[in-house]
Amino acid sequence: MQYKYYVFLIFLLVMLLMIWVGWRFFLAGGAGAVQSRSLSHSLKKRESPGEQGFSRADLVRGRLFSRWVRLLVSTWTKSARMRRQALWPVLTLVAVGGIVTATLLLNRYHRGTSFEPRAYVAGEHIKLALMEEKLVPPPPLPPEAFINAITERPNLSSADRDWSKLTPTFVPEVLAVLEKCKVRGYPLVLLEGYRSPERQDALAEQGNHVTRARGGQSKHQYGLAVDLAPIRNGRVVISERDPWAMQAYQVLGEEAEAAGLTWGGRWSFKDYGHIERPGSVRRLAQARN
Repeated sequence: MQYKYYVFLIFLLVMLLMIWVGWRFFLAGGAGAVQSRSLSHSLKKRESPGEQGFSRADLVRGRLFSRWVRLLVSTWTKSARMRRQALWPVLTLVAVGGIVTATLLLNRYHRGTSFEPRAYVAGEHIKLALMEEKLVPPPPLPPEAFINAITERPNLSSADRDWSKLTPTFVPEVLAVLEKCKVRGYPLVLLEGYRSPERQDALAEQGNHVTRARGGQSKHQYGLAVDLAPIRNGRVVISERDPWAMQAYQVLGEEAEAAGLTWGGRWSFKDYGHIERPGSVRRLAQARN
């Protein structure tokens, strides 16, 4: 955001101003400009009958400020202890400036909804509601669309593609990913959603090349995982030998991971069309129940 740069610029200008003041009034005069009389001697001279205070002309010309600056500089140069003590206010100012700047830059990361205006929270809820209303599950495809897919994987003939059996909070996340993939030129459809424990066991018995999870061990049983496939010319394409299909799976993985979901293409057992809610099955099941 642009205000970050303004905060940094203001902090930089303040630091430069401090450096200029230090150079102008403490270093520019050099050692020859510093008076050698001590603090007590200077005070006595100021209070002598010849000099009872400062005149209006001195005040106008700034000599009042100049004399006090020279007095402080003379004390500064003669006392190492005072020099060390004077560093603390400077370091404190720098530290406070850094903390304030970091707080302003990172304020959006620790912003809680309990401290936000009600109008803003209500607006966010309305936006989410409109988004969920817009992203609705598509109508089911005709059986002819899955002919090639079933020929490639016969077990898909009994796959469940009912969106209503998925966890309600998981459905908008999947639909949002599908919408982004479609915008990028790769429309995808639901190949399988909910999977019963009996079907999971039956698939596991076919070998590790199908699935490694038994009944109750897959997020399909809890409606928190889906298998998707790209569709081209009205036909579902699941062949990994098809370059276009593999590109579609890569886009699916990018969008799913960007949405905070887990993509099966990252596993040692590659499942390119699989995306699921991250987390352990046990904890997700407890949260769902």
